[in-house]
Amino acid sequence: MLSYPSCKNRNVAKVGPGVSRCTAQMPGGDRANSPVYNRGMSKIVIATNGAPAAIGPYSQAVRAGNLVFTAGQIPLDPATGQVVASGIAEQTTRVLENLKAVLEAAGSSLAQVVKTTVFLKDFNDFAAMNAVYGAYLGPEGVAPPARSTVEVARLPKDVLVEIELVAEV
Repeated sequence: MLSYPSCKNRNVAKVGPGVSRCTAQMPGGDRANSPVYNRGMSKIVIATNGAPAAIGPYSQAVRAGNLVFTAGQIPLDPATGQVVASGIAEQTTRVLENLKAVLEAAGSSLAQVVKTTVFLKDFNDFAAMNAVYGAYLGPEGVAPPARSTVEVARLPKDVLVEIELVAEV
């Protein structure tokens, strides 16, 4: 069961197996009890050893309702914590394998992805990244997700690509 610091010594309602929600007055008003604010929606943290562990105040993914929101994944080998090979194709493959593991832990899959955001260190790598991306997220017979792709000045550990996504469960 998740606990929220703002729920300490307050009323907690069980909304599902192993899931609770604070029903007490929240800062900024009584949004937690509002009939429209996150109605029936719980926040479940997703974690797996099949992807690099979160190293900070964030989760590998969070499930809210029937959606899974992943943190951005970079090309770290989950077993060693080290960046994989230096090429964009190899790095994109590792990132998508990490995301696949996170989604599977959440009860979803790459076929259920509805939105992706791709961060590239160099937009000249787009074609090579896109070839790998297409094999994972746009195979024959699968509707590809919506996507945004941007070039950024720098990524963690100076990797070439980072991808985050939203998937349906």
